[in-house]
Amino acid sequence: MAETAAHECVSQEALSHLKTYKYSSVDKSYISRYILKHYWNAFVELLPLWLAPNMVTLLGFCFILGNVALLEVYVPDLVGPAPNWVYFSFASGVWMYSTMDNVDGKQARRTGTSSGLGELFDHGIDSLNCTLASLLETAAMGFGPSKTGAFTALVPCLPMFFSTWETYHTHTLYLGYFNGPTEGLIIACSMMFVSSIYGPEIWQHPIITFIPGLKLTFESTGLSPTTTLRDLWVPIILSTFFIAHLPFCILNVARARRARNLPLAPTLYQWTPMVLYTGGCMAWLGSPYTTLLKTNRLVLFCLTMSLVFGRMTTKIILAHLTRQPFPYWTAMLVPLLGGAVIANLPFLGMKPVFTEENEVWYLRAYFVYSFAIYARWAVLVINSICEYLGINCLTIPFEKQEALKKANANGTANAGSISNGSAVKKTI
Repeated sequence: MAETAAHECVSQEALSHLKTYKYSSVDKSYISRYILKHYWNAFVELLPLWLAPNMVTLLGFCFILGNVALLEVYVPDLVGPAPNWVYFSFASGVWMYSTMDNVDGKQARRTGTSSGLGELFDHGIDSLNCTLASLLETAAMGFGPSKTGAFTALVPCLPMFFSTWETYHTHTLYLGYFNGPTEGLIIACSMMFVSSIYGPEIWQHPIITFIPGLKLTFESTGLSPTTTLRDLWVPIILSTFFIAHLPFCILNVARARRARNLPLAPTLYQWTPMVLYTGGCMAWLGSPYTTLLKTNRLVLFCLTMSLVFGRMTTKIILAHLTRQPFPYWTAMLVPLLGGAVIANLPFLGMKPVFTEENEVWYLRAYFVYSFAIYARWAVLVINSICEYLGINCLTIPFEKQEALKKANANGTANAGSISNGSAVKKTI
């Protein structure tokens, strides 16, 4: 067990860095700094002092999981329309997830339970959520189990990976003036809310129906007057990523490397796991010989990819926290690449191997395998960190609760008076 822990970046030498680690972030969003900050500060005061910050994070994730279950019941085809209240639940769930994700650090400071585990737990849940929250948006826009629907659900993994890669090298999380965790989630929640009023079919209406002033713009750019938001969805998302996100990640990493007199080029090889992940998803779901989209298995595919991407990204976060070498590989990618190869064997002149029945069983087995690997790894890492730091993951020790109550009664409860001196957790 000790050898396994060491292999997963939780050796005693690696864990020693957690005692000196301090969280660092830069959030330039005007909405976060001037509007939502006040909402988050007020909301955290509603939370009881006995509620552990990691439990706050987990409760936020439960809003997403609950809505994914709701999706399976009321809109399993991802087209709908479902009852209007379902889409309202999607919007509320994503909003509550975002809220909990932004107050867990504040709760850690209120209760004096900040630690490096907090960032790992927080950003690890974010990695799992990338695909699942976007799956709700796929249903809210009525994309169904299509290539566009798969793109919508899976594309948030790209900015998440590169932000994690950036943080690994800069040791600071950078959020720009317009970023996914703030403005992106607000837009997603707004679109789900619109679907709760008008239904997902609203996104199939021509844009100029709602904004007539764009008619001349459409004509000058050659766009059809019948163009809908769904028609422009993929290029909008991709252009946002390649113009407003990726270049700044590379720039920040380049600056950090230059400050240490290190070259940038070797870090580009660290994109390998994301290239394999993205290429595997595209090759498998994009193959004309796969049945996964035709038989509406997108939800199961996304649940599986959530675990695969979650472990891949969280391993990078763990390596960042413990100052270990960059993790290039996870065995959970093997079945993905295998599925991609098998689905495309006919292009090599070989007989198709996947049938509608055995392909879905392959995916089910992949999900069970991924869940078992991820769960075992998560328990190993969390237990190792908790044991080393002498903390609990999801609860606050009774003695600290009593100290909090006493300090609160005396009107002196604050981060400085009750802090355990460990690293500052996520604060944005």
